[in-house]
Amino acid sequence: MKILLTGGAGFIGSSVIRNALYTRDIEIINVDILTYAGNLDSLAPIKASTNYTFEHVNICDAPAIAEVFAKHQPTAVMHLAAESHVDRSIDRPSDFIQTNIIGTYTLLEQSRIYWQSLTQKQQGAFRFHHISTDEVYGDLKQADELFTETTSYAPSSPYAASKASSDHLVRAWQRTYGLPTLITNCSNNYGPYHFPEKLIPHVILNALAGKPLPIYGDGLQIRDWLYVDDHARALLRVISEGEIGETYNIGGHNEKKNLDVVKTICNLLEELAPNKPGGVNNYKDLITFVRDRPGHDLRYAVDARKISQDLDWQPRETFESGMKKTVGWYLANQEWCQRVLSGKYRLERLGGFS
Repeated sequence: MKILLTGGAGFIGSSVIRNALYTRDIEIINVDILTYAGNLDSLAPIKASTNYTFEHVNICDAPAIAEVFAKHQPTAVMHLAAESHVDRSIDRPSDFIQTNIIGTYTLLEQSRIYWQSLTQKQQGAFRFHHISTDEVYGDLKQADELFTETTSYAPSSPYAASKASSDHLVRAWQRTYGLPTLITNCSNNYGPYHFPEKLIPHVILNALAGKPLPIYGDGLQIRDWLYVDDHARALLRVISEGEIGETYNIGGHNEKKNLDVVKTICNLLEELAPNKPGGVNNYKDLITFVRDRPGHDLRYAVDARKISQDLDWQPRETFESGMKKTVGWYLANQEWCQRVLSGKYRLERLGGFS
């Protein structure tokens, strides 16, 4: 399988690439424009792989994407490139409309044109896998309710609305043009190489620096946490074995309140990093409640029975084991963290990869 993977320098995309090249006979063409969240340092472990190629291309640039298809002749597309930070979508929604909607449209059209040029046998083997989020479903009102693949869409944020729109485009290209597509909707990811604007790495790095640990509102918002490498394994399973036209929800079976997530991090740091910054007696003392985010959904929870039953996938990590690995990784990889925090990764990021 030769996969054209968009957004491969991002958090989830880099995990997919590392997992694919470590464990499978797969060739990866990584298409990434390298926005602020694109970090080629995250791909250093596979830098020397002969099955990896990097293309510095914007998915909104149709001629450039057409050239990538013509040059590499992929047998599949995995579309992960997206603007994904909810706070940024509230402050600057235009970036999310451009990348998540226009970018997906452009990629779908170029995939369709390429797919229609293939032989019948090649067309039968081709697939377009679109990676989305559980946030397209809105939030859950009942304590025992779960998002399923047939839950109605009710996005709350500009980010979620842009991803919902991209999901609809993918389904339309499958229904109208016959493009062989698959969609996955995942719960909140966490793990190594996560950009520090997101909750878990932000809290870890702030705690180590003795800075406040900000929590929106009362911190009682509930999310289903999925270890990123478990997600990567699920995505590789879907693109190789999933049924065309189907949607698969991917969750970690780990519902946790945001406040409890932060307290878990603090407890792990007490164990793994007992030498605290000056003036800090207990990491939990740094917890600070801040004004809630507009339109903040209260609870997300994913029913992942379909992918378990149909494709025999289950998460390997519990929340406890995954969090311990995550905190340990950030403690052991301070150089990666400092290059991100300083912006140095952006100045040097094309070195050796272009």
